[in-house]
Amino acid sequence: MRGEAAVIELRHLRYFVAVAEELNFTRAAERIHLDQTPLSRAVRDLEAELGVKLFVRAPRHLALTPAGAQLLQETRKLFIRFERAKCAVRRTSALYQPPLRIGVADGISQPRLAECLAGWQALAPAVPLELSEMRARELAAALCQEEVDVGFSFGVPEDERIAQDAAWSYPLIALLPLGHELARKECLSLAELACFPMIACHASYKPGVRQQIDCFVRQCGCTPLIAGEASTFTGYVTRIAAGLGVGVADSGHVETLRRDDIVALPLVDDLRLHTYVLHKHQRFGLPEAVERFLTHAKSL
Repeated sequence: MRGEAAVIELRHLRYFVAVAEELNFTRAAERIHLDQTPLSRAVRDLEAELGVKLFVRAPRHLALTPAGAQLLQETRKLFIRFERAKCAVRRTSALYQPPLRIGVADGISQPRLAECLAGWQALAPAVPLELSEMRARELAAALCQEEVDVGFSFGVPEDERIAQDAAWSYPLIALLPLGHELARKECLSLAELACFPMIACHASYKPGVRQQIDCFVRQCGCTPLIAGEASTFTGYVTRIAAGLGVGVADSGHVETLRRDDIVALPLVDDLRLHTYVLHKHQRFGLPEAVERFLTHAKSL
């Protein structure tokens, strides 16, 4: 007993077209790479579903009935429309790309970061960027939970799930309050600077910056007096400008300063603060867009 709903699949129509055009079950079966028995059964099922005879079968002859000829004509039109629909869907899909989710930690505002993002927009205009600002530990968690695809930071706590690669670096610059006794120098060493009370980045807010700068200070054999800790670059600069201590910053961020109450001097030590691009290790490889973005970021 037939069901209420028609059960005609595209394969039935494709099989029918092959037989109708070849007018031979054997050649049609070879054409569509199917055994003749299931091909004949599919055509009979189609006839049963439509309730009409599609072919006149004779021992050495196969011909279309008028109903079969009409179905062939309509099916060809249907397949043309179906192919057009597939092309339209694919074009629409090609125009839409999910955004590349970028997490930016540590309040990074270096020109190189903007250059990286602008360069990506020119390189892959079809892949939009979605930026989120967060603290370093939040970035690490977001990467592990796959809430962001790529991150930028001065460094997050080590985690075997996260890859941290140096993207670029800027020279370290000394920052002094106006009127400081070292401010008249053309350049100075980190050891000279560390003889004075220093402002430090708070390790809970900017662990990467704190770790890199502490490492530089240890290398020069100094144990500076920490006069205060800041959780933001703005707070860091404010403390220095207020005369609460001296400090250092990368030249990228110093470029963004437009203040006349801060003196910036180069260091003779040739120390560079690294900015890292981060991603989560993926067992089966990274998505193409992420791979391309990482390559782009590390090539600047």
